Amino acid sequence: MQTINPQENYEKSRKEIGYVDRKEATQADYDRIGFKSGLEVHQQLATKEKLFCRCPAGIFQKPDEYDAELLRHMRPTLSEMGEYDGTALMEFKTRKNIIYRIAHRTACTYEVDDTPPFPINPEALQYALEIALASKLKIVGEVHITRKQYLDGSIPTGFQRTAILGIDGEIQLKNKKVRLIQLSVEEDACREVSDIGHTRIYRTDRLGMPLIETVTYPEMVNPDEVEEACNYIRFLNRSTGRVRTGIGAGREDVNVSCTGGTRIEVKGVAHTKWIPEVTHVECFRQWALLAIREQLKARIKKEDWKMSCIELDPKDFHFYFDPITDAIKRGEKVYAVNLPQFAGLLSHFTQPGHPFYCEFADRLKVIACLERPNMATSEDLEDVVSRSVFEKAAKAMNAGDNDAQIIFWAPEDDVKTALETIEERALMTFDGVPFETRKALTDGTTIFERVLPGADRMYPDTDSAPIPLSAEYIENLQKNVPDAVSDRYAKMVEWGVPEDCFKYIFTHNFFPLIKKITDELGYCPKYLGTFFGHKLKHWHGQNGKIPFSTERLYELFGFVKKEGLDKAIAADLLKLMFENPTATMDELLQCSGFKKASKEEIKASLKEAASGFKPMRKRTSEQDKCNALLGKVRSIALGNLSLNELANESANF
Repeated sequence: MQTINPQENYEKSRKEIGYVDRKEATQADYDRIGFKSGLEVHQQLATKEKLFCRCPAGIFQKPDEYDAELLRHMRPTLSEMGEYDGTALMEFKTRKNIIYRIAHRTACTYEVDDTPPFPINPEALQYALEIALASKLKIVGEVHITRKQYLDGSIPTGFQRTAILGIDGEIQLKNKKVRLIQLSVEEDACREVSDIGHTRIYRTDRLGMPLIETVTYPEMVNPDEVEEACNYIRFLNRSTGRVRTGIGAGREDVNVSCTGGTRIEVKGVAHTKWIPEVTHVECFRQWALLAIREQLKARIKKEDWKMSCIELDPKDFHFYFDPITDAIKRGEKVYAVNLPQFAGLLSHFTQPGHPFYCEFADRLKVIACLERPNMATSEDLEDVVSRSVFEKAAKAMNAGDNDAQIIFWAPEDDVKTALETIEERALMTFDGVPFETRKALTDGTTIFERVLPGADRMYPDTDSAPIPLSAEYIENLQKNVPDAVSDRYAKMVEWGVPEDCFKYIFTHNFFPLIKKITDELGYCPKYLGTFFGHKLKHWHGQNGKIPFSTERLYELFGFVKKEGLDKAIAADLLKLMFENPTATMDELLQCSGFKKASKEEIKASLKEAASGFKPMRKRTSEQDKCNALLGKVRSIALGNLSLNELANESANF
């Protein structure tokens, strides 16, 4: 076997494929590899009940709160065409025990597939249609509810009820339009509690909650465009006031490909800010897999490739890696696998910190249910198995100099699946990028989640009748549709609101409130936008949440105007509102220490402060003096005199 320095090989291959960090990447880098991406944006609707039953929506179980457990096993069945779905076969291989923890206050017999669905929640249908109209989609004439296969166990029925409401829409980004394929309303899946070994546990509280899915065409050509498009859809959804917000209420699936690659679906990107790094890394991962494919195909033909393996007797091999020695103590088996012509490929770069061998380890975790660490290779970046062990194992398998080896450990019942998984992934190397879905991690890298479902995974739901949508009904819904996010963006630019305020204002849908305060109370919109985007954002971040109704912000500015106070005091009152959320405006004003003072009284205080002013430094400028005087009389002037006017007055002393 060859002597390969894995770390040097990893760095060398990283340079050879032209990988660059995202912050240094240019559009030319993305054009070079053919970056292409689309989105599937999911958002829960703010309804009182679930989609196909009358259980309450938005009530969540505590970790140990459940009244019953239900055990299910997934089994594949032949389709009408006499074929098995690849995802179904993969899930069957895992031999998972799927356990649902059910609380009676959040679920019923519908959730566990013991009762047919109720008629679709009319509130959810209305909200979803309003958002479809805001997305400029063409609304369907009749709603047909279908079943979409969900084979990971997250829905007890094995399918999700979903309905397309609109097609062929568009959103307007800063520099381009992005077309929308469709918007659907569907039921949310269970929340995963844990997935260890052959047991996966779910909570059913989220199951069945109404959810919309907005799907774009793959028209984004760099990671920043993907994030911009996702933010636009999120802001559009929130602008209607019809969606839930908070952790888990919105999730994105990102579809990514490069030239010569394939569409990879990265599931469950929980935060929009993750999107640029995830899409950047995934596109280059595919580019790296294509480079690995070309190296392997230059060495051997796929039809000539054959894996071999042997069981290793722990008595004949010295292992010092704790996971291996612990597995041996548990009576597990240790196997060595020879991969012909794979030398230098296992340590090839695929993602930052993830050489190619991680692709094997990920699949062993998901398909063979072997918890990581679950294997070692002859090209590990970290020393976990001595080279002498690999040399001895390679010799026993008659390995060639250009071969690479994997050693894994597993319970005897899982060995066959593990060997099949390693062989399957090795053969996929000849084809480049496997068809699969992946899961996003916080650092922007991804791991294998499951085989990509088949194209024919949707079929009519025979339990639900079609729902006709009259023109009159749609016309009435159109009255509830807010103005476009792009129009709101343009209006804030026109007002002169600083752009660093936009994201916070759109995220929390404060634009209508700012416009209402502007129109009804006569405040400057630039001032209000800055107040919301800077002052409110600061105290919101400090507190973690806004402890009062946001309508009280209208009350705040109405009170300042009614009392004839200068608007600068609003910032101090806002701070006190966070500290005393139930206090009245009069109580907050009293708490602020405000005292009514005339302009003459303030000027007298300035004069007194100026007469006692002593420079702190030898070189004190007029501006330093002015700032010092402002600091001394600010508490008297606040609310009585604008700070700009106070600054002008202080300059006269």
